[in-house]
Amino acid sequence: MIEARDLRTVPMFSDLPEDQLAWMAEQGRDLRLHPGEVLFRESDPAESMFVFLEGEFEGRSDTPSDGRSFQARAGDVTGLLPFSRLRNFQGTGRAITPVRVALFHKRIFPEMMQRMPVLTERLVSRLVDRVRDYTKLGEQRDKLAALGKLAAGLAHELNNPAAAVKRAAGTLWEVRQELRAAYLRLDQQALSPEQRIFIVECEDAGLTAIQNPDRTTSVERSDREQELEDWMQAHGVSDPWKLSPVLVEAQFNAAKLDEIARIVGAASLSDVLIRLNYSILAARMVREIDQGATRIFELVHAIKEYTYMDQAPEQEIDIHTGIESTLTILAYKLRNKSIDVVREFDREIPKICAYGVELNQVWTNLIVNAIEAMPDGGRLQIRTCQDPSSVEVEIQDNGSGIPADVLPHIFEPFFTTKGVGEGTGLGLDTAMRVVRKHRGDMSVRSNPGATVFRVILPKQKAAQAAG
Repeated sequence: MIEARDLRTVPMFSDLPEDQLAWMAEQGRDLRLHPGEVLFRESDPAESMFVFLEGEFEGRSDTPSDGRSFQARAGDVTGLLPFSRLRNFQGTGRAITPVRVALFHKRIFPEMMQRMPVLTERLVSRLVDRVRDYTKLGEQRDKLAALGKLAAGLAHELNNPAAAVKRAAGTLWEVRQELRAAYLRLDQQALSPEQRIFIVECEDAGLTAIQNPDRTTSVERSDREQELEDWMQAHGVSDPWKLSPVLVEAQFNAAKLDEIARIVGAASLSDVLIRLNYSILAARMVREIDQGATRIFELVHAIKEYTYMDQAPEQEIDIHTGIESTLTILAYKLRNKSIDVVREFDREIPKICAYGVELNQVWTNLIVNAIEAMPDGGRLQIRTCQDPSSVEVEIQDNGSGIPADVLPHIFEPFFTTKGVGEGTGLGLDTAMRVVRKHRGDMSVRSNPGATVFRVILPKQKAAQAAG
């Protein structure tokens, strides 16, 4: 049985009048739990307020990917509070130690609020704190989930050019050895200065050709390689199948090989073609290393721009730079679904004073939502424009659209159409708060095949510190 002195040990009740505590104690149910015993299960109706008198208690979501948990101990008040919209418990609650808890059913709330206005005020304050804490936790969880997805995508994006650089560097070492051997063999032959100049000219022509590759189909390329293989085999060149792909890439044909054979002679032909092959191949490996390193640099640069690393949080920014860095970060998602990105940018838009990192979170949320809404081969259209006082960004996808009954709720906190553990419903709420922090506005219109999110931001300095 609960007594008034039991409730007085709880800070929220400690200074209340004795008659109010006595009435409250009469309304409660005294419950004792052993370690491991369950007080409520996930999805059970939330119908009671819990006042913990002794012990420690933990609630945890039954969905492993969710990771939500909460704790309570002696002196805490939780469960269903007055004015709370909680309908069902979001996890399963178990005693960690022996627990004594007072349960107060929601049917007493109306009379309690009349009899105990001070307690009601405190409970409302506790409810506000709980909502704020839950919102922050949800935002942190969403940010960590987004960070994990971005990190996985970036690891994949960086792995490809890094692997290409490593592969090309390894091949380049082997090519150097083969090329050195070919030079040594040619140095031992009695080639005239004119012949040596001709070989260098052939090398230069081949190096120029690979910088401007011709547009041939795979069938045409295969035919040309076979033609050169047959020619080299007929002229006693060893391993023609190794040489033909590079020579074709350098736009050498049978007529060119005839010219080389005529000028350098049959005795030097094989070594000359080997030298040409490996000289051109070495240049191609260097080009692949340059392309791979450039791609890595671009990704690192995009990350720095996306996070505004080493820069003040509020500054003059180019919204196009933020959008482009976001698209670079999300390139793996776009590529996986073969989504075509169409840019309609007004490059005359001036820089605006804003929190760049936070705006990039807005672009990320909107673009990711668009990607998830579109089928493979979809079309993502990003448009920017301006008027005298503001800039506008529209992000449009050709997905199935947002149902009419869902549309009015999409900016509400915790509202989500995703499955359990897949989203908290804070992405668009967070985006809206960021936009409003900049004294801007965000709206949406949606029909099947055309969903458009519109963000309007002021040109003048408008970013305000979060309240």
